[in-house]
Amino acid sequence: ALRCRCPAALTPRSPCPAACAAAEPRCRQQLRHLQDSAGIAARLPPRLEGRWVSTGCEVRPGPEFLTRSYLFYTNRLFKALQFYYWDPSCRDPSYSLVIKGKLRLRQPSWITRGATEADYHLHKVGIVFHSPKAMREVASWINQTSGEGCRGFLPPGRSWAPGALYEVLSAKTERDCTAALGFAMHELSLVRVERHFQPLLQPQQSGSRLVEELYLGDIHTDWGERLHYRPTGYQRPMQSALHHVHPCPACGIISRADEHHPPILPARAVLPMQLSGSWVSTHCEVRPAVLFLTRYFTFHGNNHTWEGHYYHYSDPLCRQPTFTIYASGHYTQGIPSSKVRGGTELAFKVTQARVTPMDQVTVLMLNSSEPGSCGLAGSWSAGVEQDITPTNGCLALGIKLPHTEYELFKTEQDTQERSLLYIGERPTDGSSPDSPDKRPTSYQAPLIQCAAASEEFSNYISLKYVGRKDANGIEALKPLPVAFLLFIALLFLRWD
Repeated sequence: ALRCRCPAALTPRSPCPAACAAAEPRCRQQLRHLQDSAGIAARLPPRLEGRWVSTGCEVRPGPEFLTRSYLFYTNRLFKALQFYYWDPSCRDPSYSLVIKGKLRLRQPSWITRGATEADYHLHKVGIVFHSPKAMREVASWINQTSGEGCRGFLPPGRSWAPGALYEVLSAKTERDCTAALGFAMHELSLVRVERHFQPLLQPQQSGSRLVEELYLGDIHTDWGERLHYRPTGYQRPMQSALHHVHPCPACGIISRADEHHPPILPARAVLPMQLSGSWVSTHCEVRPAVLFLTRYFTFHGNNHTWEGHYYHYSDPLCRQPTFTIYASGHYTQGIPSSKVRGGTELAFKVTQARVTPMDQVTVLMLNSSEPGSCGLAGSWSAGVEQDITPTNGCLALGIKLPHTEYELFKTEQDTQERSLLYIGERPTDGSSPDSPDKRPTSYQAPLIQCAAASEEFSNYISLKYVGRKDANGIEALKPLPVAFLLFIALLFLRWD
């Protein structure tokens, strides 16, 4: 057992002593690293000038597989390239979009802390088809679903011309045929730039390199809503073409690509789904409806049970905890997804949950809940955990127990051969994927494996804080704060 005792809270003001840190489990080290904000700085207003690129193949709801390369000029003009693919490895291009317009940064967001609101205006959008099949499909979409001005966009029988660019939006002629593509650039209406330093990886090197990340607004999970949705969360971040993580094979390939020569990403080995072990967030995460959190999961493959810790915060650097959730249950054997290539479909059930309020606002809210609807009425206090299983969840937090959800998982390795776990993206509207037809078609930010199955310790699952003193004056232990993720894949919540 770990004898080294760290301070009461994972905060920058009470770091774990160096001697302790060496003995600290890797999962807890990562959680502490996240709560120390990992040296992240965010500039307001953000500086966008330059090129930003995807760091790999991205998956949007649908599913859509794409990579992005956006160039922002000093005069507020921009040129954005979106490359779409048939496959989840981004090796078989379908078509490319060329988007030109103007962006004006406005004020800091009142809704999403740490973000900047922006206005954009599109001048023109062009499309380049990379195969006859892509041309036929897109022409069919536009001819069937667009207005009168777009019918006959591509007459039947029109032959595919490699490299030809067709205009689908023009501000000058007031023609817009992009709706059939599910296309919108509302992602530009919410912007955040983060900077941090990555330690040099080679043993003979010392120092660090600058990494800049661009967070743009999230894409609605409902195809019918995405054209009108104004983001409150973020997509997977892009990185500066000049200042990106190393190694990043995709970064250079995407930055050198253009609409006529789409990036073909390197082939990656397909990994079998191996859930057993512990997984933790790689950074402070943001969800629609302004949720800041980190996550920590443990899966027990021998009996198909799982445990999830959710650390919930009020700020975009995950420094100010608000409340925590511990949840547990079991899951089914996974099967390959027929809808999202490379994904695995599972069903998860949560049977138990505990809540720990971490600030007075949450305490007041829980103490105001109806008797019998969320733990013991009127007894909530900051830092003290309560079991909400006997009340079948917590109405005030929208948690219903027991609850089953239909999930989408994927595992892969990053460029440093670390194992990553992708869990299905939560519905933007806060509903629950409680039936197979509501199963996600895209993913949340990845979790990184911090302990293999052989490294699991039952006493580590309930990581402890030093807390109040008992009758003998000995510091009693209480659970670490665990953020409640309203939209996280494994916590089976229902939001009214």
